[in-house]
This record gives sequence, structure tokens and C-alpha cells, in this order.
Amino acid sequence: MFRLIVEPEHGLIDTPRTIRVTGVPPGDEVVISATTVRQGIRWTGYAVFQADASGKVDTALHAPLENRESTTYHSTSRMGLIWSQNPQLDSARQLFNQSVFDPLRTQVSAQSGLLSDSVEMLQTLVDDGVKRIEVEEDDLCGTIFVPAGEGPFPAIVVLNGSGGGINEPRAALYASRGYLAFALGYFKAPGRSDFISNTELRYFENAINWLRENYRPKGSFVAVSGQSRGGELALLLGATFPQIVSAVIAYVPSAFVHSAQNAADPELGREGPTWLLDGKPLPHIWEGNRYASWEPYEDGPAPHRHELAMRTALEDTDAIERARIRVERIRAPILLLSGGDDGSWPSSLYCQQIVDRLKAHDFPYEVRWLDIEKAGHQILFPFVPTTQNIHIHPVSMIEHTSGGEAEADAQANEQSWAEVRLFLGRAFNKGRV
Repeated sequence: MFRLIVEPEHGLIDTPRTIRVTGVPPGDEVVISATTVRQGIRWTGYAVFQADASGKVDTALHAPLENRESTTYHSTSRMGLIWSQNPQLDSARQLFNQSVFDPLRTQVSAQSGLLSDSVEMLQTLVDDGVKRIEVEEDDLCGTIFVPAGEGPFPAIVVLNGSGGGINEPRAALYASRGYLAFALGYFKAPGRSDFISNTELRYFENAINWLRENYRPKGSFVAVSGQSRGGELALLLGATFPQIVSAVIAYVPSAFVHSAQNAADPELGREGPTWLLDGKPLPHIWEGNRYASWEPYEDGPAPHRHELAMRTALEDTDAIERARIRVERIRAPILLLSGGDDGSWPSSLYCQQIVDRLKAHDFPYEVRWLDIEKAGHQILFPFVPTTQNIHIHPVSMIEHTSGGEAEADAQANEQSWAEVRLFLGRAFNKGRV
């Protein structure tokens, strides 16, 4: 009997699924598609396979047939039908539904001649029993996700990058995996500025202390995790407030303090300061830089590659030394995650410089660096589409590429999340703070 099997049909988004078809005449072709509606937009992955001698197709074992125009991926990949999905509208970028409690529903279908079958697969961000609590007090803005079961729990603060806002999906998944997660907004969030310019670091110190006081994390453990500008920020927080940061997770970070760039307040300009400490701007890499130029980024047709401008700033050794994040002051383990084809800034080079500096200072804590050669700037978590690396920046409205190849980004999502979970387990079990 012809049958499509998805196992498990329902589960957390980071759970790999088995997608198999049985009962196919050996050697016959089988078309498998996966369609997910994300905020009203259809995303579809599609591949054609040839059944093996036993009449089976297994996406974990078999690659799609080549020379099929509509196939969205070409390698052997258990979840290729998901990461290779393309949206019905080219401009669509929303990977999740507006509410993190609304699961992603994917219709997986298989057809071979007149034979067909379909299964609905559900990917959830929030496990049963996880609680969501909005925070709008003590000048803070964000969302707390509390794991199911009896606390206390180790905690993690989740920071977005230059797009701003509140990263509820990542925080929800952390909570589903046992961590009290605080998705903290610091711009483009209610009650906060629309721009990253002049963001006071004391705000984050207050947030961590508030979290400690109100939720009493297990072992007093509070990690910080950030993406892009949030990765830069996570390192800065660890270096500035080492006594309250238990671990640092920096996704595609910078080794230096950068200017406000594309998320700047137009009145202050993209070469204005990003971070303040007690009201005073931190020195940044574009400040007094003799060689920094936006021309490599702005010249030529879209999509633009922001990383090219960042490299010009690195030519001024005096400027970069003034702006270097003093990572050696961190008193906690550090996990660095980077993409070798990062189109936003050279995160691989930045991470190498961070590692070198830590070694030079005989850093006594764990340092783990995962670099994925062909991945770009968008390293998220497993089993989401990775096909849309060209987009309009949500603040500057400039079209640019984040770099990376879809398959490499998918591998980066899966490998980085596995590293994050192992790293957090080690950091917590050592009871850093």
C-alpha cells in the first residue's frame, strides 16, 4: 500500500522528522512537497525522487533526482523539504506566525502516478506548560517565557540585532528546552526608541538584575545570547558587567564596537554612536577612522553587501584598537557562531580575532567557536526556510544580502543549535555564578 510517513507528526520545531514513502513500485518516481502557511503566505518545498529496490523513498537516505526544474534542493537532507521552501511572494520573510503559540502547519504530500497520500506536520515553538509573561515595568520591555514544571530554572536573556524588536520565537524555544528566557527589547519595541542609536548599557544591567531579583534563576545562572548587533552586545555586556553574566552566546558577532549603521537615528547618522555607558558614548570603529568608507556597500546594483564597507574600517589599526571589545574581561564561558560567507559583516574574521585575543590573555574559561564555511549572517535554529537571504533592512530600507547558501545556512542552523544546547548545559553544570 502506498503510504507517506512523517515521524513524529507533531513536535518542537527543532525536532528532526523522518519523511518516508513506502509501497512504491521499485524505480518509479515520487513527487514529495511540503507547504507551510506562514502569516498568510504559502511556502513550498518540492522534490522528485526515485523509489529504491524495496519500493521506498526516505529523505534522510535519498537525494532528489537531478535535472528537475521545480526541485527546490538537490542533496540528501532529512529536512530539505522545509529549509528549501520558497515563499509565494518574493518579498515574504516572516518564518513564524504572529503568536508563538500558533504552530506551523505543513501539508506534506506524496504522489507517484495515480497513487497519493498526505500528512499534516506540526512544528511548535512552545512546549506544553510553558508560560508567556509580558514585561513592561521598571523601564523594561520584553517577554518572559517560563518552562513547564517546578522551578527554579537557569535563565537566559535573548537580544535581537539591528532589526530591533523582541525575539519571542528564540526565547520560546529556549523555554521549551528548560531555560527561563527573557526576550528583551531595546529598540523598535514598546516604550523604546525606534533606533539603536545611543542605547544605554545600564538598561541591560538593570534587566539582568531585575530578572535575578524577580525570578531567582537556578544557581543564579543568567546567560546572554545575541544575534549580530545583539552578538556584539552580548560580548559587551559580559565584558562590562562580568559579575552578573554567567555565559555568553554570540551569534555572528563583531569583535569591535560599531557605529549605529543602518539602524541609526537619521538625525544622528549611521556613523553616530550605538552604545552609551553612564551617558557617555563608547568609542566605535568608524570614529576617527582614516580609511572607513561606505562606497563598497553603496556602489553597484542591489542587493548590496554591507560586509564590504566593514572591511575598509579594519584598515585603520588605531581605530579598531580603540573600538575593540575587551573580551578578556568576561568571567564566563563564551560560545561564538559565525558564517564564512557573512554578507553583513565579516563574522568569521571577527570571531577569529576574539579567539586570538582570549588566547593572548590566557582566558581561563571555555571558548567554543563554530564557523560554517558557506553560511551567511542568518543563523537561527533548525528546520526553518533558509532561501531568502536578500531583504530590505527594516530600519534603513536598503536592499542587501546577508550572504550564505541555503544548504549551508540550514546546516548552520542545525549545528549551531546543537552547540548552544550542549554549551549551556556545560556552563550551567559548572555553576559559574
